[in-house]
Amino acid sequence: MIPDREEALALHERYHSDPVIVEHCLAVAEVADILASGYARAGRSVDSSVVQAAALLHDIGRSRGHTVRHGLEGARILESEGVDSSVVEAVRKHVGAGISSEEAKTLGFPDHDYIPRTREERIVCFADKMVDSNRVRPFDGEVKRFVKKGHDVPRLLALKKGIEDDLGEDPERLIFDKIKESH
Repeated sequence: MIPDREEALALHERYHSDPVIVEHCLAVAEVADILASGYARAGRSVDSSVVQAAALLHDIGRSRGHTVRHGLEGARILESEGVDSSVVEAVRKHVGAGISSEEAKTLGFPDHDYIPRTREERIVCFADKMVDSNRVRPFDGEVKRFVKKGHDVPRLLALKKGIEDDLGEDPERLIFDKIKESH
């Protein structure tokens, strides 16, 4: 099952997600939709229903805690709800710019690949990095946060570059242009 918007919001309600988290997920879904539309215009296939569901549900695991494990916890919730594996994997892999198997081992995660690899996974991960709370912000803000926290900046930059290569344009500029058009 790939949840639509109403079903995704009902899942947030069932798991008592904080309203601030739901607002964040809605903002990420808006950005992810812009990116998925950009992929379509570039002639690249993307399952927009997976992108939307995963973007709306990417932080449902925060209902169980606000740690690096929230992607893993969200994936477990969605698996228990019978959600399609493509959505589950995008939720599992959205944390940071992905988590390598070596990092996962250090964190005590189950042996798994936590790097976003499909277009849908990469779109959701990148969209999340473009939203702080419920506001879209320049990508440089996320780069600075990664530097401050000692996260993998090259992996983050590679995520953006991969999306830029797929789109044939700067995803950050695309996002801000589309947001300006809609307001």
